[in-house]
Amino acid sequence: MKIHFRFTRVLAIVAILILIGGYSNTNASSAKVKKKLINLTNQSQNTSGKTKKFIIAKLIPQITNSVIVSAVKAQNSKRVTLAEIKKIDQEWKDAEEELEIHNQMLTGKCADEVRNLVGKLVAVGETFVTDNQGANVCQNELTGDYWQGDEAKWKNSFNGGKGGIDIGVEKLDRSSNMVLQQVSLPVVDKDGKVIGAITYGVMTHRL
Repeated sequence: MKIHFRFTRVLAIVAILILIGGYSNTNASSAKVKKKLINLTNQSQNTSGKTKKFIIAKLIPQITNSVIVSAVKAQNSKRVTLAEIKKIDQEWKDAEEELEIHNQMLTGKCADEVRNLVGKLVAVGETFVTDNQGANVCQNELTGDYWQGDEAKWKNSFNGGKGGIDIGVEKLDRSSNMVLQQVSLPVVDKDGKVIGAITYGVMTHRL
């Protein structure tokens, strides 16, 4: 009985150590991506020190937001072809009235979470999430197009699955009719894998 008890206890300890190790590795993976993004932010010549602090303190921590990660994973799993994405993109651009896809982008848990984040971050306006091909996943306001995959903000933030950052110049955003500085970051799952991207329209005058 003593031998059996000791063996069981050893197995339990080993299991706990494995779980702790896995959890630590997961944290380390996403932390590594965040550290990289912080360094890239600090190196940027496109924005002010105040905006850099905002990006580091408020935006980078959200790259692993569980609600957004789940939504991006779900869309990626559908394996929609790029040809179909471009077809939707053209329909989106040509639309003169609301489409069902518009409603889909503005509703659901992901869109609710984006609105929740924007509500807490008073310096943020238009915000949208994209998948691993640059197609919209959700947003708080309708964007001018559905596919962002041909734009620098998506290319630089997704960065071929390696993750990066894109900080645009301040300009009038026609879809929101506001002067914004777009900041684009990767969406990263619990294993540290880059699965999509998120773009924030930062109203720097509110910082």
